[in-house]
Amino acid sequence: MAARLLVRRIWTASAKNFRLLPAASAASSSSSSHVSSLNTSTHTRSFLSPSCVLPLSSHRCISFNVQDHDDFTERVINSDLPVLVDFHAQWCGPCKILGPRLEKAIAKQKGRVAMAKVDIDEHTDLAIEYGVTAVPTVIAMRKGDVIDQFVGVKDEDQLDSFVNKLIGQ
Repeated sequence: MAARLLVRRIWTASAKNFRLLPAASAASSSSSSHVSSLNTSTHTRSFLSPSCVLPLSSHRCISFNVQDHDDFTERVINSDLPVLVDFHAQWCGPCKILGPRLEKAIAKQKGRVAMAKVDIDEHTDLAIEYGVTAVPTVIAMRKGDVIDQFVGVKDEDQLDSFVNKLIGQ
């Protein structure tokens, strides 16, 4: 799904840039002259290059993978924003269902809450420290304090209410 989204963004960006070609290029009579007009110096920029600006969504979704215990302390415990901590595993089927739902619930908040993703196989110490005995486990934290938590898959309405409780609405 992420690959499909990336292809869609690249396609959209390339279509927008193609429409911006000079009228002379668009009015070329033969396909070979049309292709050569695309290769002029003003249009040699690759659509996959870093200079190509892809359309971004209007809201800010703060989501990150925890790298180590120090990263967790810095970005979760010391965070000014409330943080949902998603303890998951690559092999966990329900985690693959819950992950996108959590992302969607976080995105609705437009930057008022962050989400930390913790792979329990890579960060067993954090899982033990927070009493994670099953995955997926989601813990809501504000200023380093655990506010609430749940284990298992929830539907979108339950996740929205969980996130709203975290941010105090």
